[in-house]
Amino acid sequence: NEFCHFIPNSSQTSSLSLILENPCKAIPLDFIFVIDSSRSIRPNDYEKVKTFIINLLQFLKIGYNATRVGLLQYGSVVQPEFSLSTYTTKSEVEQAVTNMEHLATGTMTGLAIQYTMETAFTEEHGARPMNLHIPRIAMIVTDGRPQDTVEEIAAQARQAGIQIFAIGVGRVDMNTLRAIGSEPHSEHVHLVANFSQIETLISVFQSKLCSDMCEVVDHQCQHICVSSPASYRCKCREGYILNPDGKTSKYFFFIIHNTVHHGCEHQCVSTNNSYICRCFEGFMLAEDGKSCKKPECSEGVMDLVFVIDGSKSLGPNNFELVKQFVNSIVDSLDISKTGTHVGLLQYSTKVRTEFTLGQYSTAQHIKSAVNRMQYMGRGSMTGSALRHMFESSFSTKEGGRFNIPRVSIVFTDGRSQDDVSEWATKAKNSGITIYALGVGKAIEQELREIASEPDEKHLYYAEDFEKMAEITKKLKSRICAGNPIISQGISNSLTCLLAAMSKRLETLENQLVHK
Repeated sequence: NEFCHFIPNSSQTSSLSLILENPCKAIPLDFIFVIDSSRSIRPNDYEKVKTFIINLLQFLKIGYNATRVGLLQYGSVVQPEFSLSTYTTKSEVEQAVTNMEHLATGTMTGLAIQYTMETAFTEEHGARPMNLHIPRIAMIVTDGRPQDTVEEIAAQARQAGIQIFAIGVGRVDMNTLRAIGSEPHSEHVHLVANFSQIETLISVFQSKLCSDMCEVVDHQCQHICVSSPASYRCKCREGYILNPDGKTSKYFFFIIHNTVHHGCEHQCVSTNNSYICRCFEGFMLAEDGKSCKKPECSEGVMDLVFVIDGSKSLGPNNFELVKQFVNSIVDSLDISKTGTHVGLLQYSTKVRTEFTLGQYSTAQHIKSAVNRMQYMGRGSMTGSALRHMFESSFSTKEGGRFNIPRVSIVFTDGRSQDDVSEWATKAKNSGITIYALGVGKAIEQELREIASEPDEKHLYYAEDFEKMAEITKKLKSRICAGNPIISQGISNSLTCLLAAMSKRLETLENQLVHK
């Protein structure tokens, strides 16, 4: 008996009895648990979540060719516990759940959904190819208000084919759960009063995950009905496409664009009555929308962390210019899973990680995260920011990689309210190359303490934003001089980075001159 190893306590008996009496005949799934591990969850409640997961596993047939299960928990960062390809037996999964440790930090739900979509459900991490039509299920359990935005990233995940169940415990905002969960909300969104009541959802999910929806509902699909837990979709036979009603089908005739002069340098992709051009991997679409080009820094790979001053002396308008500056640099880097990774801290009186090195693997997602940044507008604790950068930002937990050049750009416009020397020195001694960019009332001595040596290659200062041209000249000089004291790989990365920075600073200068 495959259940002999699992010994329920008295509070679990009724749910487990129902499971054993009604064996599940569900279709194979790729199933990811996404578990809130924030500090608001008490230790005994955290154990109840683990019990809920183990109970839910009892009616799933787990195996390489059956249901694959992965799990990640999240607080201020995402911590993958095991992927879809890690375990092939139920007992292994149960043991891994039992061994989980409470993170007890923040509540970055949006970050967790982002990781689920971009990493957990990739073939590299055990998800089966989309053309096999194995349902991709994410079950999110949370007890609090997210500290980041969830609506946009949850919508992207659902559009990518992930079916999301959102379970809220306690005082969770129902609108937040609806923004996360799939439609219909009556089937995918659940709220219970406390963690003791989460067990009542076991039988609910048994019926959802074990039912063939195409057999129990009047689906009205003209051609083919495809079941998934608590839902279904209509599919057309080859040569047909779905009508807007999502149920009926029509014959699909399309023009092969090789017969027309589309002008695309790499690939032409058909859309409704039109087409768009796309580029091969490692290239980006040029401004004309047809030709393709390499990113300006395609040869340099690095782990780059921006440390951005968000103090009140900067002002909201200049903060927006800094965000534009960061995004322009990102546009010029080869951002990918195997290319350059980017993280960003904003600091004021406190330090806030806007996103980690391991969080995003495309320039588009990084730029969106930069645009979402909210100006802190308080004090200026540069030393604290340097400490956080040194201790956390390049750690493997936050996405730092081995044998990859580590670079930090520290941008400040005023005197720090704490000491910068100690943590800047520790960071540099550990192998992190630091560029210090100062504007306005930034203190030259502090910039020297922050920047790597030699100063003339790593320290840049302008009296105000209107005189950024001074920094541009220094950057151009640095690019021409090169950097003979570090390896060629690092040199290529930094040269590319500085070229991008130089280009962006010239653009900012022109904007200010025209104003």
